[in-house]
Amino acid sequence: MTAHQTQESQLRQRNIDATHRCPRDRTALLVVDMQRGFLDPGASLEVPQGRAIIPAVRRLIQCCRTVGVPVLFTQFVYTTAVPCLRGNPFGVEHLPAHDGQLRGFGRPSSNCLVGPKAGRDAESAEIVPDLSPLPKELVVASHVYDKFLDTPLDLALRARQVTHLMVTGVVTDICVNCTVLSAANRNYHVTVVTDGVATLSDEIQAACFDIWRRKFARLRTTRQLVRELNRAQ
Repeated sequence: MTAHQTQESQLRQRNIDATHRCPRDRTALLVVDMQRGFLDPGASLEVPQGRAIIPAVRRLIQCCRTVGVPVLFTQFVYTTAVPCLRGNPFGVEHLPAHDGQLRGFGRPSSNCLVGPKAGRDAESAEIVPDLSPLPKELVVASHVYDKFLDTPLDLALRARQVTHLMVTGVVTDICVNCTVLSAANRNYHVTVVTDGVATLSDEIQAACFDIWRRKFARLRTTRQLVRELNRAQ
C-alpha cells in the first residue's frame, strides 16, 4: 500500500468512526439468538464459542440498561406450521425429533422448536438465563436468519428513533451476518461487537469481520463501546 493509499484509508476510517459513534438517544443494542438451543452443552446445534461471549454481552447489556440505551433480543424458532427451508433441508436439527431415535447434528432433534412438540432442556429456544430479557424488553421471534424480515424489529427501532445499532450474538456467519447486512441496507449505522459474536470457525469469524468492515459495519470491542456509551451525551 502506498503512502497515499494509507492516508486515504485512514481518512475513510475516521469518517466511519465519526458517523457510527453511538449517541445514547439514537442507539439500540441487538442481542441475536443467544438461546439454549445454540449455547447449552449437548444441544444438537451447540456453538461452544458462544458461551465464551456471554460475559461480554452481559456487560454491554448492563451498560445499556444503565445509560438508557434500549436492548432488544431475537430468537430463532422453528415450527411445523411454517415448513420453510430452515427446517428442510438446511436445518434438519430443528425438525421434530423421532421417538427412540438418535438426536444431534444432521438429525431431527427439535432444536429451537416451538409449539406442542417443542424441544426441552438443551434444545430449548429460550434465551440463556444469564442474559434474560427484562419484561419491558422486546424479544423478536423469527423463522428465518434475517431478523428484520417479516418481524416488528424495524418498526420497534424506528419508533424509538434509533439510527445506530450495536449487534451481538450467534451465529456470526448466519443469523448475525444476515441481520447486519439487512440493517445496513436499511441505512442503520451498524457496529458489530467483535468479542460479542461467535461461530464455530475462527477463519469464518475473521472473514465476516473483513466483509463487514469494508462495506457494512464498524467493528468495536465491548470495552470500547462501554467507554463510548459512558462518555456519550
